[in-house]
Amino acid sequence: MPLYAKIGIAVAVALTLSFASTPLVKLFAQRVGAIDIPKDTRRIHKTPIPRLGGLAIFIGFLAGVVILTELTEPIRGILIGSVIIVILGVIDDIFSLRAYIKFTVQIVAALVAVYHDIVIEYFSNPFVFNPTGFIDLSYFSIPITVIWIVAITNSVNLIDGLDGLAVGVSTISSIVMLIIALIVPEPDVAIIMAALAGACIGFLPHNFNPAKIFMGDTGALLLGYVLATVSIMGLFKFYAVVSFAAPFLVLAVPLFDTSFAFLRRLLKGQNPMSPDRGHFHHRLLDLGLSQKQAVVVLYTISGFLGVVAVVIMTSDKLRALILVIAVLIAAVIVFFAFRGKWKGASQPGVDASDSQTEITTPESKDSTHLPGDKG
Repeated sequence: MPLYAKIGIAVAVALTLSFASTPLVKLFAQRVGAIDIPKDTRRIHKTPIPRLGGLAIFIGFLAGVVILTELTEPIRGILIGSVIIVILGVIDDIFSLRAYIKFTVQIVAALVAVYHDIVIEYFSNPFVFNPTGFIDLSYFSIPITVIWIVAITNSVNLIDGLDGLAVGVSTISSIVMLIIALIVPEPDVAIIMAALAGACIGFLPHNFNPAKIFMGDTGALLLGYVLATVSIMGLFKFYAVVSFAAPFLVLAVPLFDTSFAFLRRLLKGQNPMSPDRGHFHHRLLDLGLSQKQAVVVLYTISGFLGVVAVVIMTSDKLRALILVIAVLIAAVIVFFAFRGKWKGASQPGVDASDSQTEITTPESKDSTHLPGDKG
């Protein structure tokens, strides 16, 4: 069967199953008590909303991958690890696990991937004009791989703060990685990303504002884990000089939001695990945007950076370097242009009616928190 036919079938199967199973998952969530109750001002929804929507995403994704790919060792590793992550998410969505338990299970899932040969053994040299084309990580390959997987897994969970945000950004990242996989080419990566994108698209109508169901940690952790492990299969495996930047650009929105959250809290002398209102989506809301507008802005940023990643994988190194520098300059300009507004909006004592302080909507119960953030 031609690759494009497999991709189309993977999208269709995952989308259909995800969309069709979401109402059943919603009933199941209500039955087991996996409900997000608006008990503080961080929630924007006024009525209890079921979680566990990630189960529907998992059903669609799993079917698409199993039906359309050969279960090679790396793919088996991704699927086994995904099962571990989904079990963790389901239990957490129902009972709220402690942070150290979640981190421990995530590390185990990452090691499962490593055991199945999903390892960052080398990556291209970020110093473009250095004669050494790549850097061999040697003994550091396994710890760096585990850190990457756990970091991305939690990064997607961290941006899960507005209806449709995390699942939409993950959809964009999946499509970008699908395109890159077709360019390289990496057929297995393309099919896996097609299945993930289809599963996300099937769930999005139920999750976009106003959400009928949240995907919860079940979905957010699953999406992060799959994106992290597949990025190792498809982006860190190439010697192309500029491919170093590709995985960071594809996953830029969740990755940088998490990094800035840690840095911001440390600079303020706070516990890096403590919750705050400094995430990208909070700042957009504080600037006066509605939920839908903020989500669209972050979709646009994610899409633009995804295009940059595709260009990097297809252009010569000098043009790609110039493009990366231009993006960084633009990001710095935007940061300083809005810095004053952001600072004013996040100052204590700012009136909620002016800055929409109450619109803090975690889409899942811990969306504004890192795994240790229980508010």
